[in-house]
Amino acid sequence: MVSVEKIDVLVPNLKRRLSGVTATVVRLVPIQAQSIAVAAVAPSLPEHIPQVSFWSLLTMRRSGPSGWRVWHARRNVEMVVGLLLRDVLRKRLKLVFTSASQRHHTGFTRTLIAKMDAVISTSEKTAAYLERPSDVIYHGIDNEQFSPPSDRADIRSRLGLPVEGALIGCFGRIRAQKGTDLFVESAIELCRAFEGLTAIVIGRATQKDEGFLEGLKRKVAAEGLEGRIRFLEEVPVWEMPDWYRVLDVYVAPQRWEGFGLTPLEAMACGVPVVASDVGAFRELIAEGRTGFVVEPGSAEALRAAVAGLLSDPARLSEFGAAARGHVETHFDIRDEARKLIEIYRAQIGSGTR
Repeated sequence: MVSVEKIDVLVPNLKRRLSGVTATVVRLVPIQAQSIAVAAVAPSLPEHIPQVSFWSLLTMRRSGPSGWRVWHARRNVEMVVGLLLRDVLRKRLKLVFTSASQRHHTGFTRTLIAKMDAVISTSEKTAAYLERPSDVIYHGIDNEQFSPPSDRADIRSRLGLPVEGALIGCFGRIRAQKGTDLFVESAIELCRAFEGLTAIVIGRATQKDEGFLEGLKRKVAAEGLEGRIRFLEEVPVWEMPDWYRVLDVYVAPQRWEGFGLTPLEAMACGVPVVASDVGAFRELIAEGRTGFVVEPGSAEALRAAVAGLLSDPARLSEFGAAARGHVETHFDIRDEARKLIEIYRAQIGSGTR
């Protein structure tokens, strides 16, 4: 823990479960801390992340070391806490909110957003749903942490995966919204078409989705494919790069998505992506060069796109190389961190409310 009195920017992550927001905070804060006094406020993050305790917010001095502090929220509850700190406890805070949602907000959320000092959107598509101007800042990837493998076979062996044969994957929360069933359905057909193909699903199902997961496992078992379509436990953010590195194709089958970071993580590791046309995927993937974006809700569309890549090894290799270059050029996390810091500094120096 660091002293809150030394911090200019507070980044809350008020959720214990692993999520896209958690991944964003874990990756961004250490990089931002190299240029500005920033710390996370969270119940459970790796020790190397600069952090302050939640309770220290109640007793911190009204002003920060540079005058105004910034409170950068990414969830409704975090906007509410920021408003309580500012308007009830009278802390000198500038409130910033990042929106990743691609749907019309509830009246409550619109009210919260209206009280923010600055709003950021993670894509042009997201910005279109807001009723106030926002700065569009795409998420970026740590291209040092997420990078192509030097020895894919060695990593596969270490992770207990087949060294030979094609490998496809789908990572994230297991539920219908995330399209896990579409991936499994397409993987069943792909296993029939490609001898030696293995498909892996990494993630967890919440209690209400446990029946959904069990149904998928039963479907795979009925096809006799338990050894080729594998369901693995959720992996910590910092262990994910190797799981991407072992893949030939990454599949993002979501029916709905806010932004969707996994295609960028996969491409940074030199892995082509097949994704549904939701979230920011069409803005992230270079169609016909780093992967394909297909109609949402269609297992057949996913299957056909993946099959087209797996059946052409030369093209698969070209897509992988292009994917890495695409992310390096357009989606580096240091660019995201720099743009956010510019907004923070503008708020810190914007004077009295």
